[in-house]
Amino acid sequence: MGNQPILRVVFFRSQTGREPVREWLLDQSQVDRRAIGCDIKTVQYGWPLGMPLIRKLEPGLWEVRSAIDHGIARTFFTVEADTMVRLHGFIKKSAKTPANELKAARERLAQLRGSK
Repeated sequence: MGNQPILRVVFFRSQTGREPVREWLLDQSQVDRRAIGCDIKTVQYGWPLGMPLIRKLEPGLWEVRSAIDHGIARTFFTVEADTMVRLHGFIKKSAKTPANELKAARERLAQLRGSK
């Protein structure tokens, strides 16, 4: 890893000013937040990356896969220019990504792109 980050990292912000990924992270234990943060930093300094840490879901949408105490945390993000925008986060409890989790990320991505 170089000493300069390749990507800036920001949280998606809703029109009302909420940052749902930041709120979700604050609900996690300190140990889990640290694990998720470490993985985000790896992406920030090593972009572009692939499996097992990063999986491309569809054009413009990726997930960071973080091993935590009680499962696997997923952080959906997009990259715009030199910025990683964290769109959605959840704890994966089943083999398949729940449709509602992907829908939340897609809706936030649409909002982000519409707000330019």
